[in-house]
Amino acid sequence: MLLVLAVDVSRSIDEDEAKLQREGYRAAMTDPRVVSAIRSGTLGAIAVCYLEWASADYQRIVIPWTRIDGQEAANAWAERLAAAPRVSMSWTSISGAIEASMRAIAAAPFEGTRKVIDISGDGVNNSGAPVTLLRDLAVDAGITINGLPILNDRSPFGQPQNMTLDQYFEEFVIGGPGAFVIPAEDFHSFQGAVLRKLIREISGRTEIGRFA
Repeated sequence: MLLVLAVDVSRSIDEDEAKLQREGYRAAMTDPRVVSAIRSGTLGAIAVCYLEWASADYQRIVIPWTRIDGQEAANAWAERLAAAPRVSMSWTSISGAIEASMRAIAAAPFEGTRKVIDISGDGVNNSGAPVTLLRDLAVDAGITINGLPILNDRSPFGQPQNMTLDQYFEEFVIGGPGAFVIPAEDFHSFQGAVLRKLIREISGRTEIGRFA
């Protein structure tokens, strides 16, 4: 599997929340259950690209494509993420994140039997092209988009009335075979949500739940 972890670093996420977000990815990737899911696959490995995004003009690959085939590789990946500097930018362009993730997949040095973009964030698309346009282009290219919306007490600018953020992700963001949403109730529950999401993505399970 080629997996792009596309992580929101817009200004709505403060320093403490950004730390919780990164620590959630580090802890989940090194969790023995995730490593076991990776090792139990047909090839016993996945490739991961970690990308941070904000406005339509800002997407940055923090950790390029990395083959993870066991605990040692997962630990090394987590250490690289801990050492990487963080940048915060204005606005939220989920469409820009999808477009940048598609470019990353096209340039991957590995061949994947599955291609997945994972979008995590705490707001709706308010910059750049319509998110549904890029979602549909990704799905047409054989890419699945999953969502990890972070539900906090802020009201995201541009969010449709009477629609929660997880409903927005279900309606406008995710798509492709087996696409799903796993919401995090807040930043403190983010690590558990990432863990469940990674195990489900890596194992390729399809469950009764919140699908596109």
